[in-house]
Amino acid sequence: MPWFMFQASYTPEAWANQIKDPKDRISQLKTMFEPTGIKIQHAWYSFGEYDLLLLVESPGNVETAGAALAAAAGGALKASKTTPLLTPDEALKAMQTAGKVMYSQPGD
Repeated sequence: MPWFMFQASYTPEAWANQIKDPKDRISQLKTMFEPTGIKIQHAWYSFGEYDLLLLVESPGNVETAGAALAAAAGGALKASKTTPLLTPDEALKAMQTAGKVMYSQPGD
């Protein structure tokens, strides 16, 4: 299954709600994503541009995009970012494929 990195920043209101009534949000997210076939394999809270980082396995782009859209539409996030991840073998194959592409810069 493909891997994705999901990063999110909470709104001040979402943080206020979590501080007022702390809960295991990661377990809640696992339950929410489960019907799509997405599995949260690793999760961290962080400081900086993003507050949350999830590494997930997903059946594909459609399921991942749907989960990201649902999270964005929920109103608790001020920003989010989804990044497809490649295994080392996939990256090697991509590099081999790149060597077969006859690309030229505009104007060449």
